[in-house]
Amino acid sequence: MPIQWFPGHMAKARREMTESLRRVDAVLELVDARLPRASRNPLLGQLVGAKPHVIVMTRVDLADPVQTSLWHKKLHSGNSTVVEVDAKTGAGIARIAPALESAAKEKREKDKKRGIRPRPIRTMVVGIPNVGKSSLINRLAGKSAAKTGDRPGVTTALQWIRLGNVELLDTPGVLWPKFDDEETAYALAVSGAIKSEILDTFDICSYFLMFAASRYPKLLEEKYGVVAPEVKPWSGSADGWAYSEPLLREIAIRRGFLLTGGRPDLERCSQTILREVQTGMVGRMSFDWVSDGDR
Repeated sequence: MPIQWFPGHMAKARREMTESLRRVDAVLELVDARLPRASRNPLLGQLVGAKPHVIVMTRVDLADPVQTSLWHKKLHSGNSTVVEVDAKTGAGIARIAPALESAAKEKREKDKKRGIRPRPIRTMVVGIPNVGKSSLINRLAGKSAAKTGDRPGVTTALQWIRLGNVELLDTPGVLWPKFDDEETAYALAVSGAIKSEILDTFDICSYFLMFAASRYPKLLEEKYGVVAPEVKPWSGSADGWAYSEPLLREIAIRRGFLLTGGRPDLERCSQTILREVQTGMVGRMSFDWVSDGDR
């Protein structure tokens, strides 16, 4: 079932980005290392086209390192360079500037032949909401140059930021008009890219429990003390809830999340699990696997 999601400021941002692309030399595209496929906005690909760009995989500290390595190789292409970063610690940040220099090399050579003096590399920073654009920019700037937050939609307007030989155009996170694939929507929700008001918390948690039972059963057992039964492929939120409700009840009881009369508080338990997943407390996990192919 398609899931609609296209706030007004995102429609405006897409129009402004289309106009601004004419004025930039390269594009810095951020993707979440935990879900490199789901967090790549197909609309951005259409807008950017063949423009030289650098793909930055953020939150590598939260992702499965094996899958991150496989995605690094898969995303690398003729006009794209891939850089892995952890904006919180600064790991990998130093590789971004050289990557941008390389991406803009052809443009600089053309300018030189035309007698145009070298100028800062004008770079548009793009990515879906809550992928870490502002945190990355602040790391590059060494100060709070952009607003940050742990929720999607913090940046709502275009803004230029000068960083030495690079000029960054920070843009609001842009999602596509709708998700034809329900599983992609839930993967994004688990990561925190979609606001919790858009999808039901129980359903998001159900998706996570089914995914973890299939891909990371050991982490699930180590963190919550539950042994998940054999899991079937995701076939929608209804089946997901039927599978995961017993697990969620067991986790709620183990964690002491109880309502009056000793009933498990499933709402509180679901919210806690999702918060722990998004902050890496469950362990390093990737929700897109290269072996799964395109959804």
